[in-house]
Amino acid sequence: MAGISYVFTISRVAEMLGEDEEWLDEISIVLDPEDGRLGVLGLGEESTTAFAPFGIDNLAELVQIYKADPSLLPRPKPRE
Repeated sequence: MAGISYVFTISRVAEMLGEDEEWLDEISIVLDPEDGRLGVLGLGEESTTAFAPFGIDNLAELVQIYKADPSLLPRPKPRE
């Protein structure tokens, strides 16, 4: 496999898939760099999630899985 030559920010992917950016960021946490999900660091504490082209395909599959069965979505832990 050739090296990754470009990535798409999560904002761009959300627009491409017609989905909410925060929701995509939440569900994509299960993807690793090998799955095409990357962290891009900016100045200071600035960072964003990005996806290689094959990562967008993996994320789109996750979207379908979670839409088919919303009970799979992680739930916030109750506060004590």
